[in-house]
Amino acid sequence: MTAPLVRAAVLMIGDELLSGRTQDTNLRTIAEFLAPLGVQIGEARVVSDEPAEISAAVNALRARFTYVFTTGGIGPTHDDKTADAIAAAFGVAIDVRADARAILEAHYGTTDINEARLRMARIPEGASLIANPVSKAPGFQLGNVFVMAGVPSIMRAMLEDVGKRLDGGAVVKSVTVRAKGVREGDLAAPLAALQKAEPDVSLGSYPWYQPPDGYGVHLVARGADEAALERAKTGLLQIARDLGVDGEVV
Repeated sequence: MTAPLVRAAVLMIGDELLSGRTQDTNLRTIAEFLAPLGVQIGEARVVSDEPAEISAAVNALRARFTYVFTTGGIGPTHDDKTADAIAAAFGVAIDVRADARAILEAHYGTTDINEARLRMARIPEGASLIANPVSKAPGFQLGNVFVMAGVPSIMRAMLEDVGKRLDGGAVVKSVTVRAKGVREGDLAAPLAALQKAEPDVSLGSYPWYQPPDGYGVHLVARGADEAALERAKTGLLQIARDLGVDGEVV
């Protein structure tokens, strides 16, 4: 019996993402980290550094998904508002917490922590800390919401602590067939027929153009049922053959 799918959402926070100044890489990192653990990303959103918008997005996502992962907005500056927004979303208090402050004091080698850095020790009531091996300022978990840094190297390091807390489900695998010289319009009908025959597998087509090799389509099948995935792979190869090309599993 195939294990149930466990789905999560990612909420990326920051005006710099919406302005285009910063290009997000965290979504891909999180998705690739979670997939082998049996957790699949079902939705991703980007919101500004506006507390009300952050709170509303968190509440909407945590009600629909098993886990929510946020990135960004937990640093020392005035526009780092995520921690307060998470506290508001859960209706709990927030203040500097002794264990988080102790981590910063040990890192900076002093008990004289300035107000800006103390912002990174403000933790919502009832949350558990997420270890930060890089810059030490912790993230935190509250309910099914994991709040992490936006800096990619720090966020990736935090995932190691997060991963131990997750209960995953079915592991979704994928297979890709490369069909050179094929256009999407040529395979739309047979691909739709294969999807109808294999409803437990997600099928997609992704055109490519790579001079001087020419053009073609990558046909991708994703699913947790290995037998169904194998049948889908056979079907994709047959579609390529029917169109007069030799599909290649890549």
